[in-house]
Formats: sequence, C-alpha cells, structure tokens
Amino acid sequence: MTSTGSEPLVSVVMPAYNVAWCIRRAVDSVLAQDYGARELIVVNDGSTDDTRAVLETYGGAISVIDQENRGMSAARNVAIRKARGTYIAFLDADDRWLPAKLSRQVKLMQDRPEIGFCSTAARVEDGEGNLLNLWGCRHGGTEMLATLFAEGAAIAGGCSAVMARKHLVDRVGLFDETLRGFEDPDLWIRLAAESGYQCIDETLVVILRRERSVSRNLDAMRSSTLRSMRKNRELLPPRLRGGFWRNCVAGVYTDYAKPAYRAGRIGRAYADTLRALSLSPIGRGRLCLGLLRDFLLGRPV
Repeated sequence: MTSTGSEPLVSVVMPAYNVAWCIRRAVDSVLAQDYGARELIVVNDGSTDDTRAVLETYGGAISVIDQENRGMSAARNVAIRKARGTYIAFLDADDRWLPAKLSRQVKLMQDRPEIGFCSTAARVEDGEGNLLNLWGCRHGGTEMLATLFAEGAAIAGGCSAVMARKHLVDRVGLFDETLRGFEDPDLWIRLAAESGYQCIDETLVVILRRERSVSRNLDAMRSSTLRSMRKNRELLPPRLRGGFWRNCVAGVYTDYAKPAYRAGRIGRAYADTLRALSLSPIGRGRLCLGLLRDFLLGRPV
C-alpha cells in the first residue's frame, strides 16, 4: 500500500514461497524506506509454512495475493499486473534493502529519462550475516545489450536491486515463465534492447546466498540460459549476431562444463566443452583445450 497519497509512484514486487523464516526482515526493509510513495505487493505462491500468517500481521500496510504454487516468475508477473506504480522494484523475500534504496533510484530515473532500468551495488552475505563479497557496479550507460549476452551477471545486485519503468516492462514482456533459471537476465536483455541502464555505485541492497545443490539445478539453469540466448539473438545488432553471439553461447557451455565436471558428470563436461570449441574455436579455443586437458588429467577446475 502507499505511505503517502492515493497513488504510489513505486510498486515493490515480492514473491514468497515458504519464507516465514526470513520474510519479515524483507518486508520491514521496504516499510523502512525513506521514500514514502510506494506500495508493496507480496504474492504468496502456495506456501505451506507460516508465510501467510506472518504477512497477516502487517494488515493494510502491504497487499497480499494468494495463489497456487506456480514458481517465482509467475508470482512476480501476477504482482506486476496488479502494480499501480510508474516504477517496478523487485525484492526477493530472503534479501533486504537499506533505507535510501528507493529514493536514490527514483531520483536517478526522474533525472535520466533515457534510463529504462537501474540497479545498485549490493552486499552479499551468507546465512550467518558474514560478508561473502561486494557486488559492485562495473557496467552502465546506454550500451548494455551486448554486455548482458557476454555476462549474465552484469546487472549489479541482481533482481533485488533492479528498478524498471513499468511501461517498459509491459512493452518488452514480463518474466518468461517457461524458463527455470536465467529468468532475471532474460528480462534484463529485453529491457536493454529498448533502453539504457545505469548502476548506482552505492551499497543499498543485501543479498543472501545459500548453498544449493548443483546437481539439482544444473540442467535447468543450463537449458534456460541457452534458450534465452537463442530466443533473444535477433535483439542484437546484425553485426553481433554471428561470431560475437557464437562466442557468448560458447561461454555458456564452458561455464556449465566446469560445475558438471565437479559434480562428476564427466560426459556432460566433455560434450559441452567440445560444443564450445566448435562454436568459437578462436575466441574460446585456448580455454576449451585447457579444460579438456584438466578433465583428462583429473585436475580441479
């Protein structure tokens, strides 16, 4: 709901699935923002724990939408369609914001009409609150599309740091609900094809990193990343749809060959490295040959 006025300028979108253990911290960080013209829409995506009970304690301070479990992208899309704000800001339920996050981004978006979406630097922590790394700004400006093909994590802070103009999100399409991984960069690619991007080099978001099973997520992430690269290829300028695009796809194969090897999936590791070599023998040749040597010798990668 809004803190001031009848119409929010910013709609905050938060998917929630079995996050009773952490969602209060995320919601409180939104309500503690020093920017008041905002609403928070939480989509309870079929939680079976006490998530709904926690959300009920906030009363009319937030909006809650209940649905059967359909996944994070579907939950975000439901909230986007309900959003009334000029800007959409995303926050995952296990992350949190610092108080000036929204005000800094709104000022940037109002001052720079050519910027369609922005993010901020972030602090990445483990479950005990220990610093893992600082996810700082490295990219920006109006030429972001090619960078996103080459580097999926180019948007500092990830989804919980992004604010976008709602009309732009509506125009390029919402999160792709058929992807089971890489949904966020897939949307950033489509936004970057239409507008500029800027990063605020100030740590305004805290990201939680938890251990996940590589073997469980590897195939879905790999498949979704490759699908996104292929379906968005035509968004690139014609001069980048050949060798540059093949080099980027080869990079995806080598990126996933390494965790496959570490998980003991030797056949997949070899196959993906050979695919990368055939796609980009010049750009990725040295890397691929080095990986194949290490695989053969049983070295750590």
